[in-house]
Amino acid sequence: MAGRWRLSDFSRNSGFTLLEVLIAVVLLGILSAALYGSYFGVLKARDRASSGMESRRELGATLDLIRREVSSAMFKRNSTNEQHPLMFVVEDRDNFGAPASTLALTTLAPPTSRLTYGESGIVIVTYRIVEKDKKFTLVRQERDLFSEESTTPAYPQMEQISSFLVECSTDGSKWVKSWDSALNYTSPNFVRVTVQIEEEGKPVEFSVLAAPQVNGS
Repeated sequence: MAGRWRLSDFSRNSGFTLLEVLIAVVLLGILSAALYGSYFGVLKARDRASSGMESRRELGATLDLIRREVSSAMFKRNSTNEQHPLMFVVEDRDNFGAPASTLALTTLAPPTSRLTYGESGIVIVTYRIVEKDKKFTLVRQERDLFSEESTTPAYPQMEQISSFLVECSTDGSKWVKSWDSALNYTSPNFVRVTVQIEEEGKPVEFSVLAAPQVNGS
């Protein structure tokens, strides 16, 4: 009879076939995979950006510290060329072909939590590259000029570094990679420090220029 319907017809029309269910599952899987990949891609990008910002902050702090210490570097000799226990030494070295300079200088340093009462505030600071597990770390060693301790611990100053290059000049035009105040009888007029790091697999260099101000005869 026209206009009449049966329960079996309604049930058959309102259901899904096996093919439709499979297609829906496949589409849901594709969509989930796309969302999964996008989500973790955003997380990785955020982590890379955060790591890059942290490396830049660490690099900026390191270069600024070296600049201030070089600017306050001390060396002095008298008219008879008698050597004082003040130094400015740069050694040209390399690690697997990459520059790995050693910088040792006497500099003025404000009191810190590590300095104990009675110390002079004139310190011998040494920077050098150490290698561990094929990774380079710039370490800093500090000792009071008049301390009776012969050795002091070296602390990591900057990790994940590719190269460390220190260059010296008397006029700013010709640069040398080695300097010894005991032989030159003076400290350099200009010092250029270049640090290389890797960002997203590419080497990037940053440099700072400093001029020792505390120098006498």
